[in-house]
Amino acid sequence: MRLRGCGPRAAPASSAGAGDARLLAPPGRNPFVHELRLSALQKAQVALMTLTLFPVRLLVAAAMMLLAWPLALVASLGSAEKEPEQPLALWRKVVDFLLKAIMRTMWFAGGFHWVAVKGRQALPAEAAILTLAPHSSYFDAIPVTMTMSSIVMKAESRDIPIWGTLIRYIRPVFVSRSDQDSRRKTVEEIKRRAQSNGKWPQIMIFPEGTCTNRTCLITFKPGAFIPGAPVQPVVLRYPNKLDTITWTWQGPGALEILWLTLCQFHNQVEIEFLPVYSPSEEEKRNPALYASNVRRVMAEALGVSVTDYTFEDCQLALAEGQLRLPADTCLLEFARLVRGLGLKPEKLEKDLDRYSAGARVKGGEKVGISEFAAFLEVPVSELLEDMFSLFDESGRGKVDLRECVVALSVVCRPARTLDTIQLAFRMYGAQEDGTVGESDLSCILKTALGVAELTVTDLFRAIDEEEKGKITFGDFHRFAELYPDFAEEYLYPEQAHFESCAKTLPAPIPNGFCADFSPENSDAGKKPARKKLD
Repeated sequence: MRLRGCGPRAAPASSAGAGDARLLAPPGRNPFVHELRLSALQKAQVALMTLTLFPVRLLVAAAMMLLAWPLALVASLGSAEKEPEQPLALWRKVVDFLLKAIMRTMWFAGGFHWVAVKGRQALPAEAAILTLAPHSSYFDAIPVTMTMSSIVMKAESRDIPIWGTLIRYIRPVFVSRSDQDSRRKTVEEIKRRAQSNGKWPQIMIFPEGTCTNRTCLITFKPGAFIPGAPVQPVVLRYPNKLDTITWTWQGPGALEILWLTLCQFHNQVEIEFLPVYSPSEEEKRNPALYASNVRRVMAEALGVSVTDYTFEDCQLALAEGQLRLPADTCLLEFARLVRGLGLKPEKLEKDLDRYSAGARVKGGEKVGISEFAAFLEVPVSELLEDMFSLFDESGRGKVDLRECVVALSVVCRPARTLDTIQLAFRMYGAQEDGTVGESDLSCILKTALGVAELTVTDLFRAIDEEEKGKITFGDFHRFAELYPDFAEEYLYPEQAHFESCAKTLPAPIPNGFCADFSPENSDAGKKPARKKLD
């Protein structure tokens, strides 16, 4: 698969406040990966700060949390469903002021000495919902504590000692995974508050639903836009030379992020309140369109691209297996196009044997766009042309169907690496003995990883111990069992971010301040060695 030109095709946005064609994500960029590499000087600074300033900052932050707890406890007594009194009693105004001051002191102690605020925060009567993006860290709590806005959180958060009390004070909208009807109730509660004419605190929502590395804005979930009420977009920036803030699915863990951030002398953060966005009648009828247009406005303010990647794509990006997808993979883009064409992964998985049989008949014969469409049983469209271009390495309008089948196998069963390799060997293998040569192995692994270039010479020689110049799937399988981490040693030994990936895979659960809408029976990340803290 090629990397050039694998970004989504430019498509005009809707006429409802859309404007020009939307910005596009950089080809092959994985928004769920964050690589943090420190220079020798930066490591020395961290070591010095760890012994001096870090413990002081940690103690001060903990002290501020403990100081805020009794105030929040008293102020949160009573029914959380009861509509707040208007106007607020004097004592509540005092508590609100003190809690904001305490929280600001906590952030100051953590190195956020000043917070740059641009624009004006709308009044609750002007915009009951604040949509924040990009969501990249638990430090995104800074605007929450500065405004004391409500947030949408999973119900289990209320039982966390101290933190749960502080959360209850801001009257959040709780989501319960044990309640099958929770999503509908959450949307109804957001709608009820949004239509209260400013009687409830503003609701602050992170519509991306998960953390990314801020290189783009992924698909917005429609929850904040279903009420059809005006929203105020709010964008976050962390213009620091060393990015210790970002907390994604693949990269430094929660405690490491906290440690490294507190070891920086100063941390910058910018909060910009954009003008209130009032939906058109068309957007009120179509929350997905509303969400898309608000995302476009926020992306333009940030100067980043938008991409149709979703929370579900991180399950593909971080699935367990012998082969880990690199940061520059095209398979995320391929998965997006598969969704766009209406191809269901569960159906595709059932049809993989049929697809592979058809591709094997073709062998190395390449086909054009019409035959490619017939093979997938979809009409020719711009989306299909985008998918076709991923496999058209030469740019001559011809592709190898075997590569498409390998990519489909990875998308349908991302954690079952050996099943995909076995399927590929059946298609690429010689008729008489099922063996493949080095060039075929290179093609198989490049497609399975979604990369343009990959050197497999050392790996092939290691598997081909008898120097026959060809290997079977049985040879590959035995080698993979003996050396389960063969990818790190043979395919990308110099890339530090692959080191022990299979052992440190986090479970794909929402982090930061996103409600937990992940499915109960998700198979991804069943046995994580390091689980993200929520």
